[in-house]
Amino acid sequence: MTMTRRAALGALAASPLLAAPALRAQSPVELSFNYPIAVGGPIARIIDGYCADFQRENPGIRVRPVYTGSYQDSITKALTAARGGDAPDMACLLSTDMFTLIDEEVVVPWDELPGTDAAWTGSFYPGFMENSRSGGKVWGIPFQRSTIVMYYNKDAFREAGLDPEQAPRNWNEQVEFAQRLTKRQGDSVTQWGMQIPSSGFPYWLFQALTTQNDVRLMNEAGNETYFADPKVAEALQYWLDLSTKHRVHPAGIVEWGTTPRDFFERKVAMMWTTTGNLTNVKNNAPFPFGVAMLPAGRRPGSPTGGGNLYVFKAANAAKREAAVKFARFLTAPERAAQWGIDTGYVAVSPAAFETEKMRRYVAGFPAAAVARDQLPHAVAELSTHENQRVTKALNDGLQAVLTGRQQPVPAMQAAQSEAERILRRYR
Repeated sequence: MTMTRRAALGALAASPLLAAPALRAQSPVELSFNYPIAVGGPIARIIDGYCADFQRENPGIRVRPVYTGSYQDSITKALTAARGGDAPDMACLLSTDMFTLIDEEVVVPWDELPGTDAAWTGSFYPGFMENSRSGGKVWGIPFQRSTIVMYYNKDAFREAGLDPEQAPRNWNEQVEFAQRLTKRQGDSVTQWGMQIPSSGFPYWLFQALTTQNDVRLMNEAGNETYFADPKVAEALQYWLDLSTKHRVHPAGIVEWGTTPRDFFERKVAMMWTTTGNLTNVKNNAPFPFGVAMLPAGRRPGSPTGGGNLYVFKAANAAKREAAVKFARFLTAPERAAQWGIDTGYVAVSPAAFETEKMRRYVAGFPAAAVARDQLPHAVAELSTHENQRVTKALNDGLQAVLTGRQQPVPAMQAAQSEAERILRRYR
């Protein structure tokens, strides 16, 4: 071979036109993953670890977690980015954001993604899938999911002459227990019998009461609400009576964020909050505590809650395939079990509870199974088209009643009128 021939071949080999495809083939797929927590903290460390573990198993894919603050901040940031042409590839957002994401036409159904099958999407608890399916398609994969449960101070129960192994089973018992648990010194209360937060997610806590009063707040299509149903006002009256009639609950607005601390500081003996607080309570309660299903009214029940995994339309074919692999990795039974153990959120599939590690954990800490056992009584969290506007109408009505500015019936009628105005065009 002549020098000229060798030089020509060397030049061709060095040509960027020939080298580029090889370089592209070796470049990892980068998957941006928005997650609804602030930077830092235990859950961020867990998610960082999952991303690193996944990359070790899938060296051709790199997951880049982006921590986006609260759920409210996260949906706002995701939609703003999508409208600006810079959507994340994948995100964990509230299950109740499903209709908003569909209406904005920014996400794709999981059924249409490579690597998804009915066996996988059918493996999750049916209660969690109620907020994950619409129009016969799966739009969200359950991951950071929860229900509301009751936590109670066993020492306070003993002091009040109550059985520390038996939480109140119904609304009447809840009032009776709370009356015995409330401690007063003159006009001041040193320990409230119970506390239901009414800031942050008032509609969610209220939906537990409406579920227990055997009434649904919305239809499956997300285009009708039933706030004016008399049973809704009855449930709200019960909540109001806890403070105004029975005097076992703080008056006015009870803060979501400080309720666990109030519990730790013995300012309240029973609290309603997310099962996602289970590990927090386990690690920080300075007394023995119990966890129980919420007391029944006409029936037992709680709404589900928490976040689903969504894939955005902007993700290309390679990223969509990578997103399915990552979602299947996150929800694999062993990992879902460990996630439930580490965080207190509900492991999202029956298979996760059948793993050896979860069996051992539940045997030693039965409270970990309470939210799971409540799932057969659970309903889908309030979710509609233009969900943020509809839930704001309900939240405004709830807070007006709890602060003494309105009565339950007219407040719920006003909330229904506003929801009707918003949802009419979706019917």
